[in-house]
Amino acid sequence: VGICKQDVLQKKRNAVLVDGVILNGPIMDSKAGEKFVEEACKIIMEEVIQKADDVTEKVCEWQAPDVLKKILDLEVRDTGESHQKLLQLCRDVIKYSVKTSHPRFFNQLYAGIDYYSLVARFITEALNPSVYTYEVSPVFLLVEEAVIKKMIEFIGWEEGDGIFNPGGSVSNMYAMNLARYKFCPEIKEKGLSGLPRLVLFTSEECHYSMKKAASFLGIGTENVYFIKTDERGKMIPEELEKQVQRARKEGSAPFLVCATAGTTVLGAFDPLDEIADICEKHGLWLHVDVIWMVVEMPGPAVLSYLSSRYLAVVFKMKADRSANTAVKAAIANVCLHLDANPKMGGLLKKCYSAKAAYLFQQDKFYDVSYDTGDKSIQCSRRPDAFKFWLMWKALGTTGLEERVNRALALTRYLVEEIKKREGFQLLLEPEYANVCFWYIPPSLRKMKDGPEFWQKLHQVAPVVKERMMKKGSMMLGYQPHRGKVNFFRQVVISPQVSREDMDFLLDEIELLAKDL
Repeated sequence: VGICKQDVLQKKRNAVLVDGVILNGPIMDSKAGEKFVEEACKIIMEEVIQKADDVTEKVCEWQAPDVLKKILDLEVRDTGESHQKLLQLCRDVIKYSVKTSHPRFFNQLYAGIDYYSLVARFITEALNPSVYTYEVSPVFLLVEEAVIKKMIEFIGWEEGDGIFNPGGSVSNMYAMNLARYKFCPEIKEKGLSGLPRLVLFTSEECHYSMKKAASFLGIGTENVYFIKTDERGKMIPEELEKQVQRARKEGSAPFLVCATAGTTVLGAFDPLDEIADICEKHGLWLHVDVIWMVVEMPGPAVLSYLSSRYLAVVFKMKADRSANTAVKAAIANVCLHLDANPKMGGLLKKCYSAKAAYLFQQDKFYDVSYDTGDKSIQCSRRPDAFKFWLMWKALGTTGLEERVNRALALTRYLVEEIKKREGFQLLLEPEYANVCFWYIPPSLRKMKDGPEFWQKLHQVAPVVKERMMKKGSMMLGYQPHRGKVNFFRQVVISPQVSREDMDFLLDEIELLAKDL
């Protein structure tokens, strides 16, 4: 203690002050910070990671917003809190957050925990890199390059380019903007003035980000032609052809078709063969939005033998036949945009490059082709590819394939159980892994099919959802869709999910709805 006091006194004697601020030494107490990180990591390990697959734990600890605000003490004050108070806040944040790694969290198209990806995230958060130049992010730029190369090779393209993005919506925006730039490159410098009315086509079952992208990019939502779908939610090629011809007769300039491989709700796959033929015929850019199941399964569904028959069409066949093909595939909670057409030669960079001289100097001492940040709309960008790369390294292609195949097998098991159980009714046979179904309580089973029956059934899912969340037993999404009253949607995503969880899901719905 005496030595420490002497050090403090010595620093004060030798202090250099500017505007009354002592500049000697760091402002942070590194030892105290390291101790805080150590104790916080222990909490994360005990309360999150070790409980990730414990089905006896609650999925959520529901509290109303006003109550939760008081519990968490959200006010930011002039003076800092003690480390003990901060550690308690960490515990509270974990306690009252939804446990998306829980085997019975089925609510969204992300779930589960992958330990390798998690460690990768810890590393990148600790290093805090930004992926734009090789000089500041050498490892992560090489990792991203390796993953993109492997994905292009795996898909079957001879050449291509790609970039990891912060989400599927951004990847869709990339595709739309690239298609527009290819159609009229002068827009980058001259803007929208003087352009013809640009029109794009997508399924009425497409992700809502297509509409947002059209608004954000100045194309306008009225210039998004939504193509009719069949009873399974697939785009009807004949309707697409009609709408393309209609747009041309109106004097508009069609430039993009956005197909979907796995729609958000029904899990429908558009008929890409026929759509690509239409794109080729009319010289339109074809973008394939491949997101939901490929999204959060730790590994792309193209790695699954059982799913490869369709996805071979998605990625491989049409990439060579359509004029321009871009595919967005989200993987392990990251998003990757890929485009394949060697004739386009660096379209991403041409479209987005701003040539910032303070970052992308051309006279650096290394190969500046590795400074890939100029092909992104972002400046700072997280090294998301590292999460997927470390997981892929750990599991191998075979391990990723096993995860996807297991998810599809669990889906088939759930479908068969739904068919066996009284009161459960499928909307339609799933095409891939989206299982959509109603639960009809005993009180409604003898009612005649009519408006009153459907009006009452519409009220069942919201009540069941409220009860499961307040109990904390599981979380499962519901929605109305295309004239159908509220129904449940289950997608198997997490590698922690088992057959027992499928049984529990159906048992719990019966338990929570039996008195309705």
